[in-house]
Amino acid sequence: MSENKIQDTNSNGMLKKSLTLFDSTAIVIGSMIGSGIFIVSADMAQNLGSPGWVILAWLLSGVMTVIAALSYGELAGMMPKAGGQYVYLREAYNPLVGFLYGWTLFLVIQSGTIAAVAVAFAKFTGVLIPWFSEKNILLDFGLLKINSTQILAIFMLIIQTIINLNGINTGKFVQNIFTLTKATALLGLIIIGIFFVQNIEAFNFNMSILWDASKGSGLDITHLTGFAVVAALGTAMVGSLFSSDAWNNITFIAGETINPKKNIPLSLFLGTTIVSLLYILANVAYMNVLPLRGVAEGATVAERGIQFATDERVGTAFMQVVFGNSGSALMAILIMISTFGCNNGLILAGARVYYSMSHDGLFFKSAGKLNKNNVPGLALVIQCFWACILCLSGTYSDLLDYVVFTVLLFYIFTIAGIFILRRKKPDAERPYKAFGYPVIPIIYIVAALVIMVILLIYKPDYTWPGLIIVIAGLPVYFLWRKTNK
Repeated sequence: MSENKIQDTNSNGMLKKSLTLFDSTAIVIGSMIGSGIFIVSADMAQNLGSPGWVILAWLLSGVMTVIAALSYGELAGMMPKAGGQYVYLREAYNPLVGFLYGWTLFLVIQSGTIAAVAVAFAKFTGVLIPWFSEKNILLDFGLLKINSTQILAIFMLIIQTIINLNGINTGKFVQNIFTLTKATALLGLIIIGIFFVQNIEAFNFNMSILWDASKGSGLDITHLTGFAVVAALGTAMVGSLFSSDAWNNITFIAGETINPKKNIPLSLFLGTTIVSLLYILANVAYMNVLPLRGVAEGATVAERGIQFATDERVGTAFMQVVFGNSGSALMAILIMISTFGCNNGLILAGARVYYSMSHDGLFFKSAGKLNKNNVPGLALVIQCFWACILCLSGTYSDLLDYVVFTVLLFYIFTIAGIFILRRKKPDAERPYKAFGYPVIPIIYIVAALVIMVILLIYKPDYTWPGLIIVIAGLPVYFLWRKTNK
């Protein structure tokens, strides 16, 4: 049986090519926009203390994301198969590198993100229905305490897994509805914040400190200069880069995309560009309404500013200024819509990687089977089960911190794979070639390496644990190989 057929079929049927360019772009946008844009600007503001530098961090993250997406376009055109990035790494390097990516994706990156997004959905549901609270302990097993927020998060994951078990058309319909809704709502927030509501005092203050990078608050402020600004920028970009992540999920679903050689590269470019612009403009809107700097003990939203927004909920603080007391509820609804749509895309896409790994003998054999609706049903169920375990463990947030470094590492390996495959397979069909090759891909690799070095020096907790998780996959790989033989 040919390699293409192994990737896209099995004895139970064939993956259905159902995703149009619009559907693919909706998956890119929907998977990227979760709750991050409404939260991470607080931490970024604490790191940089300057409106101009915060906007620059979002701009650089957007440019890096679009460059990476344009580079992935070449690989997607060459290998339009289920599994996407896993396949690219396997073909450019060897099955071991592909497995280490798939292992980390399953163990932490994809499942951990799914768990974190589900809990974010549940937490913001608690704004509307207070019964859903981390303080509402339903079961106490000593070290393990299960609260109502975790139960709602698990219920959400099960519902969304069932939705996607019913076929790609059901999954994409839900994705399109939620992506359109949240993208429109975010655009509405931007328009209101930029054109209709302006806090002149906050705006003037932000302009007065536009490029005055600093750390601290109130009277205890340290102004940053030289390399200290670069280091602060690199650490701050952890938030903006992670909020911009998951764009590569569309590559996982190549086997179900119509004309994937054209539509996947184009959807990568369109989706990442649209989201990056929305993110930058959302921060402009925030700074048009709220002062960037504040004090943690501030009594009002304005006194706390973006830096010390309650629970880092910058979007909620923005909505409170614009809509008064009803602002918190409106933002909670927006984040619930956003996180639901985000997780639907992540759940839909992630299972296709484990499906592809299964055909290579590197994952549970049952995960390589399609159900009656021509989707990898057991892979979806296994993914749901592990994400639910992470919800109960309460460690998903820590795990996501650990893998930021690792995510960048695999992006570098994948983009470097373009150079390798140009040598290994010079005659392979490339309907789309990486934009600006070789300069633009090299710029991404260098920029990502700089950020990784900064994290190694200034935030080691974000680096070594992630590498340990990857290295732990080595014995697992050889165990799978031995069991398969």
